Amino acid sequence: MPIDQADLTSDQVLRRDVPWETYLTSKLITGKALQQIRRYDKRSENDRAPLLENDGPSYVRMFISMLLDIQKEDTVEYVLALIDDMLTAKPIRAKLFHDKSLADEDIYEPFLRLLWKGSWFIQEKSSKILTLVVSARPNKNDLTANGEATDSKKKITRSDDVLKGLVDWLCIQLKKPSHPNRSIPASINCLAALLKEPIIRYSFVQADGVKLLVPLISPASTQQSIQLLYETCLCVWLLSFYEPAIEYLATSRALQRLSEVVKGSTKEKVVRLIVLTFKNLLSKGTFGAQMVDLGLPQIVQSLKAQAWSDETLRVLLTILETSSDPRALAVACFDLSQFIQYHPAGRVIVTDLKAKERVMKLMNHENAEVTKNALLCIQRLFLGAKYASILQA
Repeated sequence: MPIDQADLTSDQVLRRDVPWETYLTSKLITGKALQQIRRYDKRSENDRAPLLENDGPSYVRMFISMLLDIQKEDTVEYVLALIDDMLTAKPIRAKLFHDKSLADEDIYEPFLRLLWKGSWFIQEKSSKILTLVVSARPNKNDLTANGEATDSKKKITRSDDVLKGLVDWLCIQLKKPSHPNRSIPASINCLAALLKEPIIRYSFVQADGVKLLVPLISPASTQQSIQLLYETCLCVWLLSFYEPAIEYLATSRALQRLSEVVKGSTKEKVVRLIVLTFKNLLSKGTFGAQMVDLGLPQIVQSLKAQAWSDETLRVLLTILETSSDPRALAVACFDLSQFIQYHPAGRVIVTDLKAKERVMKLMNHENAEVTKNALLCIQRLFLGAKYASILQA
């Protein structure tokens, strides 16, 4: 069955066999490059690591040269997959691109060019690699390719052109995704890394990118959507340090959406980021008044209670899992049912902690008191406190 080209993975690409010798015959690679790629290709990370440790910049030069000279899409995908593999194994290897020996190499141009052409796989890998490489440049204020002065007459892509081109591409992906499922997560992932830099925040605001984040701030349920929400909130938090971005946030529904998420989210990392964002915005313009109108003081009190309840819940769940004392089990079930009834997000939190399975096992317990409280707990979990109380009455 042919693989859908839009859904290619690195594993699928790296299973290909590239006829490197034919590229030597057609003079698209050198004899030295052929020797290097033979030593590197189809090897394990353990075999590749010493090669990169001893001669990393030379391998980077080889990869760059291949991307400049080879046009065949399958091979371009393969080389990008090799680079992505190299950087995924050790992201610090992005610094190899900025080695002094590569001062005359245009390390950005191939990736910047490939953002706008070829398969989705090529675009996605190019954006990821470009993000890692540009973030690893030693001097963030330097405009040359790798922070080294060069006397070469060869045209070198300037860092500010790279950053602008990358941000423009990311914003276009957020507006009109090239891939229905992967464009937005891939773009947000890149932005979460890039927006740490003030110059990127400037470019992003200039590209009118802030408004593109707001629709992505919504309650999430699946692991994938939770990660997207987290990285979107990370972008908003990073932008909350930048005054022009704050002005954009003030005219959007960002605050309302963040408050809706924090009310229902059980993911601590998401809640923490949103609270930090609120802290940054509190003293800015009318944000303080808006926060009061949105009921954030009550939300903060609820979060304080939840922080206490999380620790208590862990104790209750441990009792349900390990105790054989009927009285302890009955009390734990009762306390859990009370938590579900009185905490505004009680049912969601208890479900997320997978307490339901533990309590259901106790519904057939030999002790009547344990059975009674386990049943009450499950009723409140499934029906809600109001209807469960009616049944109990």
